[in-house]
Amino acid sequence: APAGSARWFLGGRLNVSVNCLDQHVEKSPNRVALIWERDEPGTAVHVTYRELLDLTCRLANTLKKYGIQKGDRVAIYMSVSPLSVAAMLACARIGAVHTVVFAGFSAESLAGRILDSGCKAVITYNQGVRGGRIIELKTTVDEAVKNCPSIKHVFVAQRTDNKVQMGDRDIPLEEEMTKADSVCTPESMDSEDMLFMLYTSGSTGKPKGIVHTQAGYLLYAAVTHKYVFDYQQGDVFGCVADIGWITGHSYVVYGPLCNGATSVLFESTPVYPDPGRYWEVVQRLKINQFYGAPTAIRLLLNYGEEWVKKYDRSSLKVLGSVGEPINKEAWQWFYQVVGEGRCALVDTWWQTETGGICIAPRPSEEKAEIIPAMAMRPFFGIVPVLMDENGEVIEGNDVSGALCIAQPWPGMARTIYGDHQRFIDAYFKAYPGYYFTGDGAYRSQKGYYQITGRMDDIINISGHRLGTAEIEDAMADHPEVPETAVVGYPHRIKGEGAFAFIVLKEQTAHVDHIKEELKTIVASKIAKYAVPDHILVVKRLPKTRSGKIMRRLLRKVVTEQSSNMGDVTTLDDPSVVKEVLDAYQKYKEKSSS
Repeated sequence: APAGSARWFLGGRLNVSVNCLDQHVEKSPNRVALIWERDEPGTAVHVTYRELLDLTCRLANTLKKYGIQKGDRVAIYMSVSPLSVAAMLACARIGAVHTVVFAGFSAESLAGRILDSGCKAVITYNQGVRGGRIIELKTTVDEAVKNCPSIKHVFVAQRTDNKVQMGDRDIPLEEEMTKADSVCTPESMDSEDMLFMLYTSGSTGKPKGIVHTQAGYLLYAAVTHKYVFDYQQGDVFGCVADIGWITGHSYVVYGPLCNGATSVLFESTPVYPDPGRYWEVVQRLKINQFYGAPTAIRLLLNYGEEWVKKYDRSSLKVLGSVGEPINKEAWQWFYQVVGEGRCALVDTWWQTETGGICIAPRPSEEKAEIIPAMAMRPFFGIVPVLMDENGEVIEGNDVSGALCIAQPWPGMARTIYGDHQRFIDAYFKAYPGYYFTGDGAYRSQKGYYQITGRMDDIINISGHRLGTAEIEDAMADHPEVPETAVVGYPHRIKGEGAFAFIVLKEQTAHVDHIKEELKTIVASKIAKYAVPDHILVVKRLPKTRSGKIMRRLLRKVVTEQSSNMGDVTTLDDPSVVKEVLDAYQKYKEKSSS
């Protein structure tokens, strides 16, 4: 392509890494691409577009040297860093498909994803660092790949100076990269070739590998990044998400880099070394757009305003919220205290499956109203509809229903890896001809959208989506626990927490011991954030005659709406409701004493 033209190759062929790197290196090689805000406070590392291209090409050539080819899957189990971004882009450059696994997931979760996608290699660090603590990444990978015959190589980078055990298939990544060529010809990709997979929870226990492709995904990430946040050349864009989630893919890596932006990589936590960390970083790096999760805002709100007011936030122009609906109190605090009432606050609604933001207050007419805690306006090309229980479109305003999208958009997922039928069933079967989001929504008098929450057995813990079935499956492995049911309940900080009801085999004296074992099992099978806050032992669970657990009733118990249980005639034995309620009351009294 002639210099300066967009990097779309003839016949719809392109390479995402060229859009994200080479096109900017041609024009402004010394522009800062990434600012790595390391866990250690005040130790930011700046990486230019030229340096990031060099890193990416060396990493890409190293992957090729060890037999990674176009179409091969590569797992990335790393904390946020320039090297983890380069790993994603290196895969894209050679046409390999990356699947980033959040570095807080257990060995078993990692192995499950490797097995499902048939990864040939893992890229990891010796260790991670977060909140002043060391996280054993390589050890977790070793544990995971024991049972993964598809893995040929594990590439190990160094985040700390500590030595870790290296085996036959382990390759020291930086050593190899210093030997590699710094030029790597990009693979020519078709617009519908796979770019990456990202696993997300579904309503059954097995996570699903959501597939995103090259052209549509990149276009959608870039355009939403530019218009929702009003990104201007020279701005410093601060999305504090982890690359293990879709937010990190679209608004830390692909969207900003495609737009030639300067993107912040935040490795730490909001309260390390103290609850002023975010705002100290805003002041020091002069961040212009700050995009974070409501759960962090709710946490910081508890520490009071002084931690915010200690730092200069005058660089901020736009604030964004992502991952779960934000409550009004957190919205007001974010808007008034953090943004001093002068920054637009965009509450963005979207999903792993949508690839990018679908409903948000901006873009809109200049100075158009923003209503607190409302996503409001569909993005260009997004046509939301609300459906009733008979599958009919609900017309008019001041109405609620199942949120669907009526037309395809570039960023939408194309399939679930290895299971297209599950993709059809999950998203297109409930309302034929529409994409069903799984969320309920309200359309206001003025026609704005407000998300009201999930319509299925999926809960949102600190912005992490988790199927309750996944927690149940993990706990079912305990020999003393034949039955479990998990429901979500409102949690002051996390938005939602998990509440588990369990049935024990026989009356055992070691109830507390079993509860601790269950918590350990969930942490090791899924991740620490999935561990239920409450575990209540009951004699039996409320079931229909066909044996289906009525989680709806359990939800009413824990949200204390037991006066209005609704229809219980389908229960096998309605007296179970009183049993469960009594057990819950006793548990509550014991907990409060």
